[in-house]
Amino acid sequence: MSVPFHLAAALDAGLKQAAAAAGFDAARFAPEVRVAAPQHGDFQANGVLAYAKQTKQNPRAAAQALVAALPPEVVALAEVEIAGPGFLNFTLRPAALEAWLAAIGSPSTLAAAAGQALAGQTWVVDYSSPNTAKQMHVGHLRSAVIGEAVARIAAFAGARVIRDNHIGDWGTSFGKIIWAYKQALAADRAALETALAEAPLEEFERLYKVGNSTADADPAVLDASRAELVKLQTGDAENTAIWRRIGEVSVAAFQKIYDLLGIRFDHTLGESFYNDKVASVYAGLVACGVAEESQGALVVFHDENPRYSRHAERPNPFIVRKADGAANYASTDLATILYRAEHFHADAALYVVDKRQGDHFEQLFLTAEKWFARTGRPLLRLEHLGFGTVLGEDGRPLKTRNGENIKLKDLLAEAVERARRLVDEKSGELPAEERARIAEIVGIGSVQYADLSQNRSSDYTFAWDKMISLEGNTAAYLLYAVARIHSIFRKLGVTPGDSAAEAGASPLETPTELALARKLVQFADAQAQCTGTLRPHVLCLYLYELAGAFSAFYTVEKVAVEDPAVRARRLRLCARTVLLLETALGLLGLRTLVRM
Repeated sequence: MSVPFHLAAALDAGLKQAAAAAGFDAARFAPEVRVAAPQHGDFQANGVLAYAKQTKQNPRAAAQALVAALPPEVVALAEVEIAGPGFLNFTLRPAALEAWLAAIGSPSTLAAAAGQALAGQTWVVDYSSPNTAKQMHVGHLRSAVIGEAVARIAAFAGARVIRDNHIGDWGTSFGKIIWAYKQALAADRAALETALAEAPLEEFERLYKVGNSTADADPAVLDASRAELVKLQTGDAENTAIWRRIGEVSVAAFQKIYDLLGIRFDHTLGESFYNDKVASVYAGLVACGVAEESQGALVVFHDENPRYSRHAERPNPFIVRKADGAANYASTDLATILYRAEHFHADAALYVVDKRQGDHFEQLFLTAEKWFARTGRPLLRLEHLGFGTVLGEDGRPLKTRNGENIKLKDLLAEAVERARRLVDEKSGELPAEERARIAEIVGIGSVQYADLSQNRSSDYTFAWDKMISLEGNTAAYLLYAVARIHSIFRKLGVTPGDSAAEAGASPLETPTELALARKLVQFADAQAQCTGTLRPHVLCLYLYELAGAFSAFYTVEKVAVEDPAVRARRLRLCARTVLLLETALGLLGLRTLVRM
């Protein structure tokens, strides 16, 4: 028996085919097939009641006509029950469950089955984007972690994904840093070079603070800083060399954190990359009538939107060039959109940025839409994937005790240290080197998973005790489930997915076997929903439920039984569970373990 990978989609297609055969109005009938609560089978379709009301029919009679017209492939796939006033409940037949499990015996077959939804599309995912000359802090965590997960989820669904780290490496702050650098160089060259050799990014961050505070207090220093910035902008060799050094040490420091988080970028095209491209943006916006001069600045009014209209009580235009002629975020962001459309031929560009930047992105996308439409360019999909704030247990943004931002490298180091205590307590018999490796994977994974398991639009509370725990919806719980399954195969001397170990498997029989199989086939629907909404917490919830279903199965059923047919079918369930757990955790950016 052959079954489709995305069963909900197959049922949806079958219902639409049946609706056409039964004479339903296709424009009014929306099946809405989704995963059902366990007491209602595997999937449920709720569109019949709404259709019957619109067409003044008896809902149950309409449901009966629909069921009678279902195509044979749907009937072979699932039993159908009409519940209440026309709800359709689908319970997959055991043979369909077994066929689905047999079809995804390896990571490659799973990836081939899953990678269809976005095939042929190119997506740019813009995430992390820290500022150079500053250390990454806890405020950079969510963009990095969510962005990497979204990139992996899109790639798994078949998209060609371009990861772009749009770093902040241009602007007025560099004049202040360069001024402070030159002052420190003149005062004690040896001390400056020693500090830069030992902790380069920390030293440049210190120089920025010195330059900023001094310029705030002394107008002469502010003027001198502006002069240094002008020299940089006009290509002065000395200032350009200092600026490049800042960028190099910043990117190197960022990469150490990215390595811990398993993040890689295809491009690091910062604001400076677009510096020579903004003039053509200004000209293009004016030429097509999107932008206009206002009080010396170049602006875009979106009069169709009351919040951004020139007629608003407090007009809030989109400023694409400041009154002094300087570029800003709007300038470079528009140049970036054009570059991604023309150079990368992107079908979509996703911006994983704090939701508090929502107004900026709304105006940015409105401006790009008008610009592209008036110049005859096809507009790529533009979407702001906003996220909430990481809060401390006091309900305020997470900070150190003295009110400063927590450095991200310190946060991750503490996570590894806390995980090491857990590993030492639970697995003290393992070699120290292996415990250190486990602690890093569990610690870093716990921070990632705690973030991803929350709806990205919401704020969430950062709580160490809940985060690094073997109980509840945590990384440690899921990683332990993976390691436990590997231990089953290790004791039996076989490898997960080994066809010889699964040969001769008898049909699924017990309630816990069937329940685990039903949860396994729901992976496709969780993946589809996650891809459609770009919300990784959907996949996290599925993983937690899958681990729970496996635990219930393993508590009741013995795998290493004498009967080879029973052992084979239970090994197949174990193999598919670990395959889906490892695959989904990998999509979230977590590393897994075979022993823990």
